[in-house]
Amino acid sequence: MDRTAAFEQERPRLLRIAGRILGDSREAEDVVQNAWLRMQSAEIEIFNLPGWLTTATTRLCLDRLRGRIPVVDSDTERGATAPDASEQVALAETVGVALQLLLDRLTPNERVAFVLHESFGFDFPTIAEILGRTPAATRKLASRARTKLDQPPRSETEAEPMPDWQVVDAFLAAAREGDFTRLLALLAPAVVVEGDLAAIALGTPQRMCGSEQVARFFDGAAKTAFPVFVGDRPGAAWILRGEPKIVFDFTIDGGRVLRIDFRAESGILGQVRRREGPVARR
Repeated sequence: MDRTAAFEQERPRLLRIAGRILGDSREAEDVVQNAWLRMQSAEIEIFNLPGWLTTATTRLCLDRLRGRIPVVDSDTERGATAPDASEQVALAETVGVALQLLLDRLTPNERVAFVLHESFGFDFPTIAEILGRTPAATRKLASRARTKLDQPPRSETEAEPMPDWQVVDAFLAAAREGDFTRLLALLAPAVVVEGDLAAIALGTPQRMCGSEQVARFFDGAAKTAFPVFVGDRPGAAWILRGEPKIVFDFTIDGGRVLRIDFRAESGILGQVRRREGPVARR
C-alpha cells in the first residue's frame, strides 16, 4: 500500500485526535493536511506510518496551541529524544463541550498528555515519545491536568484572572487607544511606577503612585512599546532600530498591575526577547 492510500485509512483517526486536542474541526483539518504534506515530503523510509502520522499530527497541534498562548512553556524538558509513537492506540468517543471548555485551562503539554491518555488510551511511554519527555514527566503532566480539571469552576463573581501576558497586552492596548477607564481597571489602586537611574536619564519618571496618576501618564502613550519577555516574565519594551532601550517590567497579581519598573540597565536589556503575537484585548 502506498503512502497516500495508507494516509487515507488513518485520516479519520487523525482528525479525531486533532479535533479533540484543538477543539476546532477546521483547525484539525488544516493540521491533518499539513501532516500529509510532511509525509509526502519525507525522504526517509517510514516503517510505522500510523505512529509517524500520530506523532506529526500531535506535534502540529502543539504548535497551534502554543501559538494561541504566547508564554514560555515551563514543562519543557531539555535533552529528551522523540522517536516515532507506537501504532498501538485505543480510540474513544468525543468528549463533551463542557470538557472541551475545561481543556482551555491547561497548558499545551498538559492538554495533549490528558487528551491522548484519557480520551484515546495512549500509554505514557507513547505520549512521552510524542512530547519528547520521559514517561515519568508525562505522567506528571497528565496528573496536573486531571487536578486542574477536577477543580470546581469559578462563579462569574470569582472569574479567573487573566494570565500575566494578557494583562500586559491589554494594558498596552488601552494605553495606545487612550482607554482611560480600561487602564484604571487594570491597575491596582496603590500601583507604583519607578525608573532606575539609567531609565530616568533617558526621560522616564522617577516615581509615580496611585492608579489615577499612572493611568493619566499612560493614557494615549506607549505607542512604541512592544510585547517582550524580560527573562521569563511577560513585559514590554521601547525598541529603537531593533534594540531594546527601556524595559517596562510589570509586577502583576490577580490580573491587576501592582508595579511597573522602567529599567534600562544593560543587564536587564540583555534579558529581553521579543514576544510575537497580537496585542490582546478583553
